[in-house]
Amino acid sequence: MSTSAPASSRPGASGARSAAVRLRTRGRPQQRGAQSGITPRRSVLLTLLTGLVLIYSLVPLLWLAINATKTQQDLFNSFGLWFSGDFALFANIAETLTYDGGIFGRWLLNTVLYVVLGAGGATLLAVLGGYALAKFDFPGRRAIFAIVIGAVAVPGTALAVPTFLMFSEMGLTNTPWAVIIPSLISPFGLYLMWVFAAQAIPDDLLEAARIDGSGELRTFVRIAMPLLGPGTVTVALFTMVATWNNYFLPLIMLKNPDWYPLTLGLNAWNEQAATAGGEAVFDLVITGSLLSIVPLIIAFLLLQRFWQSGMAAGSVKG
Repeated sequence: MSTSAPASSRPGASGARSAAVRLRTRGRPQQRGAQSGITPRRSVLLTLLTGLVLIYSLVPLLWLAINATKTQQDLFNSFGLWFSGDFALFANIAETLTYDGGIFGRWLLNTVLYVVLGAGGATLLAVLGGYALAKFDFPGRRAIFAIVIGAVAVPGTALAVPTFLMFSEMGLTNTPWAVIIPSLISPFGLYLMWVFAAQAIPDDLLEAARIDGSGELRTFVRIAMPLLGPGTVTVALFTMVATWNNYFLPLIMLKNPDWYPLTLGLNAWNEQAATAGGEAVFDLVITGSLLSIVPLIIAFLLLQRFWQSGMAAGSVKG
């Protein structure tokens, strides 16, 4: 009676086993790299620079959060980067919201108004303009590109006085429109959306939509807008922060404290100590400054998820 040969002695068995091992190894490139002892390269200099930037960014916020818990007297009698004996954060918040007839709440609403209309309108115009400049060919396109690049290089303070004179002739000074209308123009946001739209939206995708009978408006809303999500959120954050922290433009445009934004109102409280008979409210200025950055932090945390979701929506299978 004949017996079958062992698997190891069969012809081609070793070759098949070697091929199977190669296939299994080829499907595990990460494990192969880990077994070979290859580790990512580390840079001590880059780590130190990142740490310095982190310290530079966090220390002012830490100082603000700590000193918002102190009374007016403790601000000058204690170390700036550590707490004092009395924890007065909630008392400071209550006094900030009720001081001078609750004017802080009015300044907060004014700032929100300027951000919603000014920064929101600037983002919308930047998205529409950037998409049009990136995906449509029309006469004067190169001239517009040169104008936008030149406008990005011009600082806003250089245009403040001409803008004031123009709005003064139109009778719009000391009104909210004097802050909202100039905020609608964002050359940097327009340039950013122009560059982003040129790379994020394939021309073939737009042509396919037009061949299928989709109009330009529907193509923009249904196809372009999801692909422009990350760029739109980036421009929205830039314009929102710029409008929220805007100080010089409201300073020359507004005289009525009822229309002040937070930046101008807190500065008015800070200058009270230097006026004759004025009351020093440095504790309220610090607490108000802390409250003023909370909406920006919340907005960033809510909007940052759209970066990842927008990038996933923009993936096109080749």
